[in-house]
Parts: sequence; structure tokens; C-alpha cells
Amino acid sequence: MRGIDQLLRLLKNLRHQSRILTSGLLLVAWLAAGCSSTPKEPAVAAGTKAVGGTDEQIFLGDTIEKNYDPNVIMKRGEAFFDKEEYSEALVEYNHFLDLHKSHVLAPYAAFKIGESHFKMAKSIDRDPEPLTKAITALERMRKDFPGSRYDAQAQQKIQECHEWLAQMHLFVGQFYYRRESYLAAAHRFEQIIKIYPDKPVAPDALYFLALSYHELGADDWAADNLTLLAERYPTSKVAADGRSLMAKLGGKKPDTLIAKNPSATPFSDARPYASPSDRSDLPSIPSAASAFGALKLPSANALGQSFTACRLGAWC
Repeated sequence: MRGIDQLLRLLKNLRHQSRILTSGLLLVAWLAAGCSSTPKEPAVAAGTKAVGGTDEQIFLGDTIEKNYDPNVIMKRGEAFFDKEEYSEALVEYNHFLDLHKSHVLAPYAAFKIGESHFKMAKSIDRDPEPLTKAITALERMRKDFPGSRYDAQAQQKIQECHEWLAQMHLFVGQFYYRRESYLAAAHRFEQIIKIYPDKPVAPDALYFLALSYHELGADDWAADNLTLLAERYPTSKVAADGRSLMAKLGGKKPDTLIAKNPSATPFSDARPYASPSDRSDLPSIPSAASAFGALKLPSANALGQSFTACRLGAWC
């Protein structure tokens, strides 16, 4: 009997220990399951661009809300702009205006369209199309949202575009001059003087115009332009070169003294081999007073008519 009692107590102890072990295993399993089910940050979808400091959810999904919500659209545009991905930014800003033309941020979106085009311009030896598009967009912004808080910034950006375009056309004209394409060069320099007489490149354009006429054998016309250079831009960096060229031409006075008749200037759409008697019917460049006193920069459409937006190496 004693042996049987001992055996029963042993079985009872084993059963109790088994219950404890089972409970322990269940507890460990529950804790493990709880840890594994802790929510994790959603992974960015494949192909989505990670944008530092930006809520990546604005790039995920294709819901109606994310394609219509003005704040989400603007955030995407700003994120692309900050990453210098201006083509993508343009898509978002234009999308914003298409859906929310009356929104409080609509003038800002319109301004950013012009600024994005401006940022896409690379250098003066590249295609000027981004600059003309920037001028068009900024002029439209000022027309559609008159008196907005971005009006002054848009006007300043338009001025910067014209500065850059003037440098581009001078660069192209000098390129043609070095290639001995003097007619093409003269055309570029004439247009710069007519459209941008107040820009820093104007004296250089006038000097190179005189050089081009000299190379074409039209020394009278070259002398006329050198006289104009001395009168309008006496302190320019090319003023001394202009005087040297005038001395090389023999120091002769122009047939028509510009100082006495400032409206009868010899260049515009003039024919380089025309005789002095043929000059009376040629269009005239504005006088110095009118050029600087009532200067109005051309619109993008007017620029397209005056200048041919061509790449370097093409005759235009």
C-alpha cells in the first residue's frame, strides 16, 4: 500500500508540473504573437520617390481625394520643385489650377509655373524656350490675378528673363560673327539694340554691329553706329574699342550726324549695302531719351516675332 501511495503522489506531482509548463509555454507564445503584431510603418510603394521631409503618403495611391485635394496637390508640386524636378512640379501646379482656379493658393501656383520654367533654363548657349515660356506664364499670372502678393515677384522674374534672353542673343550674334556670318550676326545685334537698349549687353551689341558692318564693307554704317556708341554708352567697357575702330576707319564723320538727328539712325532692318541716299525709308531706332524714358519690355509673343528661337549653328 505504501508503494502505491507513493506512485500516486508522484503522478500527481508530474501532472501539476505539466500544467505549469504548459501555462508557461502558452504565455511565451502569447507574448511572441503580441510582439509580432505590433503595427509597423507602411513601406513606400515600389516606384514611389522618397522625398525627405515630406509626407510620402501624398505620392501613394490613386484615390479621388488625393487627385482633387488642393493641399495634397500643392504638397506634391512643392516636393518636386524642392527636388529640382521641375517638369513634374509643372504637372502638379497646372493640375492645381485646372481644379482650383479660385483657391487662395491659385496665384501662388500660377507664379510657381513661371518660376519652374525659369529654373529649367540651363545657360545662355542653350535653347531659350524655357525663358519665353516663363515670360508667358508670368504675364498670364499677372493678368489672371492682378494685384496679388506675387505680382512684384513675377515682374522681377520677367525682368530676369529678359536679361538672360538679351545675353543669349548677344552670344548667338558673336557666334555668327566668329563664323564670319556677318549678315546673321548683324541681324541679331540690331534686334538687341531695338528691344533691349537699357540692358548691359546693349553697348556690346552696338559695337559688334559696327564690326559686322565694317566686315561687310559698309564703313559709313559702321561709323554711324560707333558715333551712337560714343554718345549713348560713353563709359561702357567697349567705348575705347569703339574709338579705336573709328580711328581705323579714318576718323570720318558719319554721313548723318546722329547727335543732330537721333531718330535717323542707320540700323534696324536696314540693307547693309544700301547707299546713303536709300536710308531715308529705313525704320529708325528710338532716341536715347525715348528708349530709356518710356521703355516697355516686349511680351513673349513679340519676342517670338523679333527673334527666331533657334539652336546654335543654324542660320536665323
